[in-house]
Amino acid sequence: MCEIKTQIFMLFQDNPTKCTASKLVKFKLAQRVNFISEKSILLNPLSKVSLSRKDSTLSSSICAIDCSWNHTYGVLNSRKALSHKLARRLPSLLAANPTNYSKIGKLSTAEALAGALYVLGDRRTPELIMNKFKWGHTFLELNCNILADYFNAENELQIAEIEKEYFPLTLKLKYQ
Repeated sequence: MCEIKTQIFMLFQDNPTKCTASKLVKFKLAQRVNFISEKSILLNPLSKVSLSRKDSTLSSSICAIDCSWNHTYGVLNSRKALSHKLARRLPSLLAANPTNYSKIGKLSTAEALAGALYVLGDRRTPELIMNKFKWGHTFLELNCNILADYFNAENELQIAEIEKEYFPLTLKLKYQ
């Protein structure tokens, strides 16, 4: 598998002292970008298409939008984010960040990028990313089995089955 470049489109809506994206840029684990390339996989929790290992063949970069959870739907409901041809929803994972600990899907930018890279087949970079945070190892430990299962899934249908297996009640309520 080729190395996937990590990019962050930053909107500076969060507390700067708690911003995981800023820390990734500072330590050169991600590149801050001023626009999202059409050739990059865009992490968008509103996308109908789940990220899977096969997506690693579509692009050499992945981009996360760093914004406040309070503004997520407004930012991501924009036409550009929804119409991005490589928009992908990260399969459900548990947050380990202190603000949203153990909440399903309420990940920091660092957690989202680490989870996405793991699903795409990169196991080294997620550890480098999460090692920059006191609580980072907890994210990888909480999601160890599910990340391995997502990686081993061959397609989006299998990803959906794995999500149902790990998070049956949450996903049922979410899609009703």
